[in-house]
Amino acid sequence: GFTDHVALGNEEWNPWEGDEKTELAASQQRYEANLKMIKYARSRLEQTSLRVQIWGKAAIGLYLWQHVFGGHLEPADVTAQWREGSQKAGKTYISFLTGPSVVPGYFSVEAEHIVLVLNGREQAKVASATQWLRYAQKLIQTRKIQHVAVVLLGNEQCNNGWIQPYLKRNGGFVNLLFITYDYALVNEEDIFQWPLGVATYRNFPVVEPNWSMLHDPRSYLCNFLGTVYKNSSRETLMEILKQDGLDKLCWIAAREQWQPQETNESFKNYQDALLHSDLTLCPVGINTECYRIYEACSYGSLPVVEDVMTPGDCGNSSVYHSAPLQLLKTMGAPFIFIKNWNELPAVLEKEKKMTLQEKIQRRKKLLEWYQNFKAWMRQKFITTLENSFLPSDKG
Repeated sequence: GFTDHVALGNEEWNPWEGDEKTELAASQQRYEANLKMIKYARSRLEQTSLRVQIWGKAAIGLYLWQHVFGGHLEPADVTAQWREGSQKAGKTYISFLTGPSVVPGYFSVEAEHIVLVLNGREQAKVASATQWLRYAQKLIQTRKIQHVAVVLLGNEQCNNGWIQPYLKRNGGFVNLLFITYDYALVNEEDIFQWPLGVATYRNFPVVEPNWSMLHDPRSYLCNFLGTVYKNSSRETLMEILKQDGLDKLCWIAAREQWQPQETNESFKNYQDALLHSDLTLCPVGINTECYRIYEACSYGSLPVVEDVMTPGDCGNSSVYHSAPLQLLKTMGAPFIFIKNWNELPAVLEKEKKMTLQEKIQRRKKLLEWYQNFKAWMRQKFITTLENSFLPSDKG
């Protein structure tokens, strides 16, 4: 209406002109103040929100993404050349890439903060991991990315010296290292222990607890399906099980050679054994920590863990020799820890006397603990990235 008045000619007098001008000026000020506020809020948001891209180049990445983060991947086909997913967690937006097609230089780097998931278990894997680290280093040097964290499937004897020069503390560029097994250099500052998790390379699934898993009576007191190495405590375990006919109460399937590839039948057998046993026996292999521990937790079968440190450099430092499974113990894992398999007959005797109700309570406790453990690892992972990668507000 105001512009119509003006258009009629200057001789027309507008009694509201002064008020309108004042209102217009006030409205302009409000608009500018709002704009400032929006700009400020946006800049705060940019400061406090983190975009992270995870490059999953080891099967342990699937445990991180699907089991710990509860994330999904598209396509669902595990043999696909390229799989991706994303989610928001805390102040952080995370995207995850995996598959054989994820090759240095042949995919788009869409975040300034990168988490590299690598396999350092043996020499051939270290060579491939090193190529990825060099690629990340080049991206840091050319300012394409700002920060790098590494999640590493470490060596089972904790011979991980090769990664040390890449760490920021040693003049390298890797800000944070999350590493499996009881690596002596874990300090909770820039080096953190990470769970081994389930055997995702054998496509062990994310198991959702259900009513029957909790409440049904289980046919077996215990199970052990696995390789029995010569002169190992696993041989001792087999002898003890045979002594008093305990092997008749348990689902036991021992083999003499390790098989990396499961058949569908052997894998189903294994899952059935976990589901139908009250206890899962976890004798040490090359390392005390094994996939079996986490797989048993998934099905509410209580791990009976041989609590001895395996030979090698795990847990060793010049100051002390620590007990194994520090991460699980710190998190209060409700397992049965034994130092020697001679203790097993007493454990199984006690098991026979337990009521179904007591076993149900124990399963509930185990499944709840495992859910909380994964949630805690997820929270710790995100908080550690945010604390390390986001600019701090401290003047």
